Amino acid sequence: MADTIADERFSKFFGFTDEEVRILLENTGNLEYFDRIKKWYDGYCFGKTEIYCPWDVLCYLNKLAFESGSEPENFWENTSHNDIIRTFLSCEGMDVTDSFERLLAGDTIEVNITENLTYENLTDSEENLWSVLYLTGYLTKDIKNPVSGKTKAFLKIPNAEIMDIFRKSVVRWFDEKIAVRDRSKLFEALWNADTGRLSDLISELLFETISYHDYAESFYHAFLAGLFANAGYIVESNYESGLGRPDLVIKDKKKRRAVIMEMKIADSLENMKKAGERALNQIEEMRYADSIYAQGYQKVLKYGAVFYRKSCLIGRCEE
Repeated sequence: MADTIADERFSKFFGFTDEEVRILLENTGNLEYFDRIKKWYDGYCFGKTEIYCPWDVLCYLNKLAFESGSEPENFWENTSHNDIIRTFLSCEGMDVTDSFERLLAGDTIEVNITENLTYENLTDSEENLWSVLYLTGYLTKDIKNPVSGKTKAFLKIPNAEIMDIFRKSVVRWFDEKIAVRDRSKLFEALWNADTGRLSDLISELLFETISYHDYAESFYHAFLAGLFANAGYIVESNYESGLGRPDLVIKDKKKRRAVIMEMKIADSLENMKKAGERALNQIEEMRYADSIYAQGYQKVLKYGAVFYRKSCLIGRCEE
């Protein structure tokens, strides 16, 4: 008879329990790091027992022994095969972006679980792929939510370490997706100052991607930089220019032209235009274009990019 991670018989032996971690930290003089370790390496559910990953706890304690005060790190990042997440995202006919955004926001999702899987049918259905993420530890049951049926479960990302893996996997998936996409219309709109078309194209791409920072400025910053990277342009983020730091600069060295983009986040669709005006005023007041012209570029386009969730509005400073 084989037990699975859903069984309770030996659940507490698959990792460290809360009490065991506390005793371990007391014995090593590291009790002050308990909350930090819990945030990063706890959260796995075996049966009805919540446990820590023992490998992570021991690796972090070993690090603390030689570097007191060290921050937790992702010890599984370079030792396990994380392609299953990108495989899931890339599967044709499966739109899981909404579910991934909920997970990345720290919420739970309700899915069907199949515990008896073979390699041949891992990608046969969305249900199988959620089951693989659960059985391999990328997702775990939320024991605070009641199970709605025998084969159903509420799943969540267990801890900060796995959250880090999810976010990096999403970034790589989107970068790979964009790299093979025809972006010629996007570049054409950018250099021709077609702000209406540029707004529409970026909004369409936003709709396809996955927010991994709850629509924070860092998400949009990485999103925009990714759109123009690896396309023959020089892409610079927050570098010293003029009297301050523009959010994004895109340079076409061969044609001696450049783009400045200043980003703002609006709190509603109605306020996007006002936020755009602030972005454009900032570009002019801070004289971001001065140093770019000084480098020999003959044309500098200045854009304000405003975001509200998955909508984008591009405005432009007049010459």
